Order: sequence, then C-alpha cells, then structure tokens
Amino acid sequence: MQIHQSAEDYLETILMLSQRMGKVRSIDVVNELGFTKASVSIAMKKLRENGYIAVDGEGNLTLLEPGREIAERIYSRHRLLTHFFMQLGVDEKTAAEDACKAEHILSEQTLEKIRERAIETDAELGKTVK
Repeated sequence: MQIHQSAEDYLETILMLSQRMGKVRSIDVVNELGFTKASVSIAMKKLRENGYIAVDGEGNLTLLEPGREIAERIYSRHRLLTHFFMQLGVDEKTAAEDACKAEHILSEQTLEKIRERAIETDAELGKTVK
C-alpha cells in the first residue's frame, strides 16, 4: 500500500513522542508539529481507519505493526541522514531539517551508500555508528 509523506511524518512523530513521553495523544502531535488540531484529528482518523494506529478510550495513540514498521524505517533514515549531514559540517538543526525532507525520497541504494560512508568516516574518527 502506498503511503504519503505526510502520513509517514505523523507515524514517525508518534514513534518519537512515544519514546520520549510514553503515552501520546493527538494534542502532543499538534504541539510537536505545530499543525492545527483539526488537521491532526483528520490525519489520526485516516491512520486509524487504515490500520496504522489505534486510539484508546482516553485518546492515547498506539502504533499498530504496519504503522510501527513505517515509523521505524523513516526514523532510522532520519537519524542516519542527520548524522551524515553533521559529518559534512552542517549544524545539527539544519541537518535534522534537511534529513526530514530527504528521508522520504532517497532510494535504499543511496541510503546504503550513505550508511557505508558514515561508518567509514566514523571509523576514521574513532566513533561508532548505530
């Protein structure tokens, strides 16, 4: 099933917030992304209807397996690209912003080459890449 970039961003945000806060509600997504409550509400409804998230009686969001897989893939790409861009000398804020844009469009082949180069660079610097 094809999933849009915006849905990937929402799923990634839910994952990051759940790692940071434990429980996540729609308002947390609103605050994190700076979107309107209405926009987030519509997106959460679509994600729920498509089987990516569940919402309990208290409004807590939970990633279901398909949603978790997508979120983890996108977040992994985000971390790798942010790290790589910082290796190139880009400041952390800009690196993270650029990674957020690039994480959705780069091929697996390109990402693998970036991963290899990041590992080589870290090895040269005596660091370890996850």
